[in-house]
Amino acid sequence: MWGVIPAAGLGSRIQPLAFSKELLPVGTRLDGDVERPRAVSEYLIDRMVLAGATRLCMVISPGKSDIVEYYGASVGPAHICYVVQPAAAGLCDAIFRSLPWIRPEEDVLVGLPDTVWFPEHGLCSLGGGGLSFLLFPVEHPELFDAVVTDEGGRVLEIQVKQRNARSRWVWGAFRLTGAVMQELHDLWRERGREDPYIGTLVNEYLARGGSARAVRAGEAYVDVGTLHGYHEAIQLLSRAAA
Repeated sequence: MWGVIPAAGLGSRIQPLAFSKELLPVGTRLDGDVERPRAVSEYLIDRMVLAGATRLCMVISPGKSDIVEYYGASVGPAHICYVVQPAAAGLCDAIFRSLPWIRPEEDVLVGLPDTVWFPEHGLCSLGGGGLSFLLFPVEHPELFDAVVTDEGGRVLEIQVKQRNARSRWVWGAFRLTGAVMQELHDLWRERGREDPYIGTLVNEYLARGGSARAVRAGEAYVDVGTLHGYHEAIQLLSRAAA
């Protein structure tokens, strides 16, 4: 299974930093008997590996060689490859940069490397095949992509950063097959590559007869891309460790 990690963003909301925002120290980890700072992106990687990912594709910008230096060729049992997004062109463009390496029958996990969420095994709740989203409850869904579903978990609409969102459940990660990823890529190209967000693209995919499922297995979700979110993440990790 693949884990695709779009890490090419500029991180303008939390600048100035002297390094890539995906390497922002959040919490700590044990390296043998030594406690060391933990990069925020390690949380997503650990969760992907826990769900079965054995290959990771990190999509980076040309100036983010520090990510390559930090992670190298592997993390635990997972091998890492790096793909360059030449210029900032949105989340969809970044994710689809990984497509040439993914076979249609393979399953793919996609998550955001500047987030911290629980439970750690959340991605394990997403079944293989098709397209499925891992949802988390938040107080301010208008800041995220709120996912509207029916009682059976079928996705009806994704409301992208919409005021008065109809759902307080937002997606934090998703799973799909390489074949579905190719369908979304083809649709994105047909629409002139105008969808910077996954939500608007998936809405069109649904309107054309596609389907997606959502699983409300998330418990807590924090975007560390802002200073406020950084403080929230520290508090969340402190509570989890208590």
